[in-house]
Amino acid sequence: MNAPADFQHDPAEGGTLRFSGNLSLRSIGDLPERLAAVDGPVAELDMRGIERIDTVGAWVIHRFARDSGAKVSGLTSDAQHLFDQVTEADQPIAMPRAPLGTFARLLAEVGEAVIQAFKTLYGLLGFMGATAMAFGRVIVNPRSFRFHATVHRFEVVGVSALGIIGLMSFLIGIVIAQQGAVQLRQFGAEVFTINLVGRITLRELGILMTAIMVAGRSGSAFAAQLGTMKLTEEIDAMRTIGVNPMEALVLPRVLAAVLMLPLLGFYASIVAIIGGGLLCWISLDIPPITFVQRIREVVPITDLYVGLVKAPVFGAIIAMAGCYQGMQVESDAEQVGTRTTTAVVQAIFLVIVLDAFFAVFFTEVGWN
Repeated sequence: MNAPADFQHDPAEGGTLRFSGNLSLRSIGDLPERLAAVDGPVAELDMRGIERIDTVGAWVIHRFARDSGAKVSGLTSDAQHLFDQVTEADQPIAMPRAPLGTFARLLAEVGEAVIQAFKTLYGLLGFMGATAMAFGRVIVNPRSFRFHATVHRFEVVGVSALGIIGLMSFLIGIVIAQQGAVQLRQFGAEVFTINLVGRITLRELGILMTAIMVAGRSGSAFAAQLGTMKLTEEIDAMRTIGVNPMEALVLPRVLAAVLMLPLLGFYASIVAIIGGGLLCWISLDIPPITFVQRIREVVPITDLYVGLVKAPVFGAIIAMAGCYQGMQVESDAEQVGTRTTTAVVQAIFLVIVLDAFFAVFFTEVGWN
């Protein structure tokens, strides 16, 4: 059972190697070197005389048979199974590419980010078009409108957010008034703190901070909800029974965000003004009556119009970004979290970009 591996070269019939002994790691010895020294063609490897073979022996025989083009015969069923496994495992290994340099890697990452950004923009524009088409179908056929679902979204997007948005706006009003008063005190112009609080909250910060809060609160919820439904194939089931997901799921969320964001933005602005007025009363000894009168004098009505015009646009962007990312979930639960994060980042980015555009636009038309 422990006879060393050996073979006899029979040149008849194109050349045959007749193996004997133990083809295992302990007994294989210099068999590979002797096989490499075989002179002349070899057509067959006769394995009927071997006593035992392991993976190493099977690999040596397979490699010689592969290089010489010979066929292997005479193996027992177990040995043949082992030989077949070794043969199947003989696959080329893909060598890793040489690592890129720092500059090339940075350039590649920037290029991939730009391509991904354009793909996302293209997909988001297509999703906006699909939402507009769904809205048009609802107008043509009002019975398909999901009234109860929309009202429920009003509560989720608007009513449930009043507490956190009110607290945030109140504190922001106090911070603006406090920082403004500290800087204006150097010039003896503390009274202009009222101008700062009134104009910046109604025109910019009221609606902008509300949009950011709604993006983090409701936009993420939209993405997570639709992503989970996509993952559990509920959306596919809706299509199967003839229910359009755009009309049943996306449109109520978009309408709720579009209609509620102006109200939330106005509410946030008023609460921020109250917070600023409270600090002016406590810190600057400006009574509430004087504060309100000054607000009416220095804050033009166009500041309110600016905030109310921007609000529904921000609401539509937030809802569509959340719903779009939720509908892109495909493979596993990890994508739900990834798409939710992407929806929030995407919505906040687009809101800030649009806010900058609106700032330039309203300045050009004279609303400044």
